[in-house]
Amino acid sequence: MRKTLFLSLLFALFAQLLFGQTVQKNALEDFKAYKFGLFLHWGLYAQTAGDWKGHAVKGGEHFMLYERIPVQEYSTIAEQFNPTKFDADAWVKQAKETGMKYIVFTAKHHDGFAMYNSASCDYNVVKKSPFKRDPIAELAKACKKYKLTLCLYYSLGRDWQDPDVPTNWPVKAGRSNTWDFPNEDAKVFNRYFERKVKPQITELLSNYGPIGVLWFDTPELISKKESVQLKALVHKLQPNCLVNNRIGNGFGDFSISEQSLTPASKKAWESCLTIGQNWGYNRHDSVWKSPEVLVRHLVEVAANGGNLLLNVGPQGDGAFPSWATERLKEVGKWMDVNHEAIYGSRPWLAVKENTAEVRSATIEESKNAIKDAVFDGTPKTTAPDVYYTAKDKTIYVFLRSWQKPDVLLRQLNNNLVSVKNITLLGNKSKLQWTITDAYLKLKLPLGFNKGTQLPVYVLKITTN
Repeated sequence: MRKTLFLSLLFALFAQLLFGQTVQKNALEDFKAYKFGLFLHWGLYAQTAGDWKGHAVKGGEHFMLYERIPVQEYSTIAEQFNPTKFDADAWVKQAKETGMKYIVFTAKHHDGFAMYNSASCDYNVVKKSPFKRDPIAELAKACKKYKLTLCLYYSLGRDWQDPDVPTNWPVKAGRSNTWDFPNEDAKVFNRYFERKVKPQITELLSNYGPIGVLWFDTPELISKKESVQLKALVHKLQPNCLVNNRIGNGFGDFSISEQSLTPASKKAWESCLTIGQNWGYNRHDSVWKSPEVLVRHLVEVAANGGNLLLNVGPQGDGAFPSWATERLKEVGKWMDVNHEAIYGSRPWLAVKENTAEVRSATIEESKNAIKDAVFDGTPKTTAPDVYYTAKDKTIYVFLRSWQKPDVLLRQLNNNLVSVKNITLLGNKSKLQWTITDAYLKLKLPLGFNKGTQLPVYVLKITTN
């Protein structure tokens, strides 16, 4: 009897473990198929918008650290935070129209201020600001309406409101609040972990419906044991919820490449990029990526098997900056025509013309993967080039910043593929092509570049 009971329990445990692994695998495959998401950095830093006491600050949304502002003084910003133009429905609708499949919203940034109604810590937007509304609750409703996946950002190893958060980047106490809490050696991360992190993660995964990803940032000094506990808590509350590699100690489901297009993993990875220079809204930001450059970045990331998470920092009043909206709309028009080459795609045999290699991040790059303040390592050029994605028996050829009608593809030849048909997405003209043992050659339709589409064109090659 005891033996039978033991075997039954053992079988149940094994079945539960197997089910959990299957759920996680399916969730990760769904996430990888999305390809395109919206990052939203919104907090008290949007209210000050890059200024403090009459001068422009350094560090963007990190200015509390750079200016060494005491928590009590910094919290007075919340008294002015009343974003009457905030419209969760408009935000999510814009993401949908841009062709995005998921949203990552900052539930708590490094300043420690929660942008939702946290029962475990009064330092939040509902209890400390005249706004008195819960942005995550409203975003969850809008995401359900537009069928986008809601994901949440949480600053893990940095919290300048809590007295027990030591840091070690780039040196000991390098990103700690040492003006309010000067004794770095007296700080015990586990006290903060138990008092604030666990309760808030529990709230986020219990009160807002399905969460696709908990996007942790800055693991800093979290221990292996604590990373294990945190991931177990996430899986207990929501088995389908993924976590990124910044949960720490190698326990992430996917890796992050910040402000870079370099693949962070050979398995699952995401590139997070800003449209301008800063993550949070900054009125001094005046250098913005063009829609063409943004599409080029999306193509390169997708061709390398990653997701692009594109950031917008909403203003203090809750509206998107006009320059961000303009760019999102242009990218959305391009996605309307070419989305099938992005969603659910995988890397082809060659990532681009003239090379079949996918460059992996070096160990040194991985160590320095978490960038600070204003940084952008993405290419700015718009030279014509060719990238590939694939899906089933279809190969997609991206002609980035293409100006001439002649196309010569040396990665495609009779030895590699048997071509059935070639079309240009968004164009009904029939294409003629020549394929040899050395190349595939074709000419684009007359006037292919005379329309309003951004100069990134997609050939759809159907194979036998």
